[in-house]
Amino acid sequence: MSQPTARRGGMVWALVITSVAGFMAALDNLVVTTALPSIRKDLGGALGDLEWTVSAYTLTFAVLLMFGAALGDRFGRRRLFLVGITVFTVASAAAAMAPGIESLIAARAVQGVGAAIMMPLTLTLLTAAVPVAKRGMAYGIWGAVNGLAVASGPLIGGSLTEHISWHWIFWLNVPLGLALLPLARLRLSESHGTGAPLDFPGTLLVSGGLFGIVYGLVRGPADGWTSSLVLTGLFAGSALFAGFIIYSVNAKNPMLPMRLFRSRAFSGINAASLLMFLGMFGSIFLLSQYMQGVLGYSPTEAGLRMLPWTGMPMLVAPIAGILSDRIGGRPVVAAGLFLQAAGLGWMSYVVTTNVSYGAQLPGLILSGIGMALFFAPASNLVMSSVRPQEQGIASGANNALREVGGALGIAIMASIFSAQGGYQTAQTFVDGLKPALVTGAAVVALAGVATLLIPTKRRAAELAATSGSAGASESVGASESDSVLENAGR
Repeated sequence: MSQPTARRGGMVWALVITSVAGFMAALDNLVVTTALPSIRKDLGGALGDLEWTVSAYTLTFAVLLMFGAALGDRFGRRRLFLVGITVFTVASAAAAMAPGIESLIAARAVQGVGAAIMMPLTLTLLTAAVPVAKRGMAYGIWGAVNGLAVASGPLIGGSLTEHISWHWIFWLNVPLGLALLPLARLRLSESHGTGAPLDFPGTLLVSGGLFGIVYGLVRGPADGWTSSLVLTGLFAGSALFAGFIIYSVNAKNPMLPMRLFRSRAFSGINAASLLMFLGMFGSIFLLSQYMQGVLGYSPTEAGLRMLPWTGMPMLVAPIAGILSDRIGGRPVVAAGLFLQAAGLGWMSYVVTTNVSYGAQLPGLILSGIGMALFFAPASNLVMSSVRPQEQGIASGANNALREVGGALGIAIMASIFSAQGGYQTAQTFVDGLKPALVTGAAVVALAGVATLLIPTKRRAAELAATSGSAGASESVGASESDSVLENAGR
């Protein structure tokens, strides 16, 4: 294991650099959605081509997250972080200058590659720079910025398109990336993972598996779930992913040690993350369209009215991080997930073709507080459930599961929406939206239940004592008996 070589910059610099980088990567998940009509007007292309401007980014981002984290662990986290920023920034400029729809799709795919390298390392580099006692607060701010990016993507994309040009969706990343490069080089400390060689068989299996699964999920609603390519992607991807799990159980130095999942803390928070993003992404995807297509708001007006939800993390997440330092992450995350579920449930109850904004407001506020309570303590739980040298791959795995959850959420909820309603009239949209939101609420509530599986501090201490007396700490690995005692479930 290699710890940071030197603290070249303080905690504040690390927080600023990693938060801005995470914001750029998270923002580009949904920022294009509200700009698609303008892009089609300028560049042409069929509906399927436009959908690929979203899917190409999601696909490469989700598929390469774990590989990006593994590269950082092996060759240096700061070094690969700089590589990721460079690739993302150059690809953003290429997207802004794309002369046609095909070149835009290609640039979006390369953007996803850069984001996959950059995103998991933001959390690892931040963890290395922040003392244990202050990590909850730091994760709170980091989580607030990332949560704001995810939730406000449609607003930012729509506002830039409406008032300037869709090109500025991508130009926005360029000055940010250029500013981050020297700051990261000068202010972040270098660190490495276990030093084990790259796991090429595991990399090929997990990348191929994620590619097939994510491809099937993002293309299913558009191409049809019985499409030969969609079915091939889902079945082949699932087979490769199962092969990855079997291989990792028996490999000497696997990319993702399966023993990590023996930890109830690691398994519980990853299950909760996948389910949370499933319910949240699908809901935001449909609600942003509902506010514009049914209630008649412009993209900017819709975004402003969603601020009680999307802007809440900026206010509440830092407080949530401090709370997780004091009372533990488990109760804060669980409370956040159940509040998010309640907010989505409220929205499913009140949505009509002409609902007043006042009727929506309680649901938006509950959802915003719930999302804010989730992000910071969840990151704390992930990073404190494994050993320091395994935090890179833990972050990569968690981010990959979140991305798969987001893709799964859009696919499932879009399918429910299409089966129960559609875009024909305002009423058919509401008919499809209601059951989709009910599904989202149920899935997020299930994520709250998964969080409750994380052991309490007392139980973790008992496990630590038991494993220590039995001399079994190596076999248990990064389980409840490891650094989860720092500030995970209490």
